[in-house]
Amino acid sequence: MSGSALALVLVAALIHAGWNALAKRARDPLVFLWSSVTLASLGLAPLGAWVIVAEGWKPGGASFVLATVAVHAVYFWVLARAYGSGDLSVVYPVARGLGVALVPVLALVFLHERVSALGALGVALVVAGIVVIYVLGTPWNIGRSRPPVSMWSIATGLTVAVYSIIDKAGVARVHPLAYISLMGLGISVLLAPWVLTRRESLGREWRTNGRAIILASSMNLTSYLLVLFAFRQAKASYVVAARETSIVFSVLIGSLIMREAHAGSRLIGALVVLLGVVCVALAR
Repeated sequence: MSGSALALVLVAALIHAGWNALAKRARDPLVFLWSSVTLASLGLAPLGAWVIVAEGWKPGGASFVLATVAVHAVYFWVLARAYGSGDLSVVYPVARGLGVALVPVLALVFLHERVSALGALGVALVVAGIVVIYVLGTPWNIGRSRPPVSMWSIATGLTVAVYSIIDKAGVARVHPLAYISLMGLGISVLLAPWVLTRRESLGREWRTNGRAIILASSMNLTSYLLVLFAFRQAKASYVVAARETSIVFSVLIGSLIMREAHAGSRLIGALVVLLGVVCVALAR
């Protein structure tokens, strides 16, 4: 993986963990996410329009934009549900880790990308780290079965894998700035009818977390824009795996700032994830 692609992904990972932590603390995560994405989209729209006028896009670009809008709308909806089902330092790794596991398979089938032995080892270590975080870091009592992984977390991971493949192909046809501008606007429009039925919650979220929404709006689409540029430089499997250094950051945030339990066990898993990312960074 090239140094420039890795740098883009690492910065994106830190920002991504940050806005997810803000969303986790929201009273209504979906309203929070919609508000921040809508603000970000309005800010990026002029740049996106300028790029579209200046460069246009290759044939088929519109199909990928429409597809990613649909999948991302589902992603934000199930992500909000996932954050209502458990701790940040468990929900986030499970959701992101499933995407890491699935992307190499989907990339081989749809993009004809093959990973090297070192790259495959890196992806496997990232997935193993996720398992460690769940097995050692999920609260449970002796004599009782371990709580099941939230279905919302699994659904989030599935959408991560699908939109990663769509977007890897999409940014080959549409400039990343134009791509993410249209994606953000589309997500906002698709989710608006549902959010606007919760006007009381919308007003309360802005009164309670207005500053956090504004902060998150500067982070969510920005972090993914960096990933889109990285998709232009590296294989989808490597970008998605390296991006999961955000898991390390999420565990640190959940453990040190949000005071979630079982910090030591979760940090062990995070270190395994980090080792996997190192392997991916060295892979070709």
